Amino acid sequence: QVQLVESGGRLVQAGGSLRLSCAASGRTFSSYVMGWFRQAPGKEREFVSAISWSGGSTYYADSVKGRFTISRDNAKNTVYLQMNNLKPEDTAVYYCAARGSGRATTYSYDYNYWGQGTQVTVSS
Repeated sequence: QVQLVESGGRLVQAGGSLRLSCAASGRTFSSYVMGWFRQAPGKEREFVSAISWSGGSTYYADSVKGRFTISRDNAKNTVYLQMNNLKPEDTAVYYCAARGSGRATTYSYDYNYWGQGTQVTVSS
């Protein structure tokens, strides 16, 4: 069982930066693939980024590639999402997710555990 708690979301101007954090409970955090998803009002939840258990492999949606960076610190049981050059279309609730087995995927149904989400609002 893994519990995930996101933090770091807030209101920011377009072009600004934010770093989201996701703190995980449990002793097996280092064995989980971790992902970030987001959901804007009236839209379906979409994949943002994922990272392998070791941190050696990372994946990004085309819409955030080159602007967002995912990383993890297994000693701190935490995964991060550094978001730069934010755009109004990045406005959404951002969710952290953990996958207990298998490789990183872009499909939300592959992830077993979810946080409660953190709101990111980008003003133009």
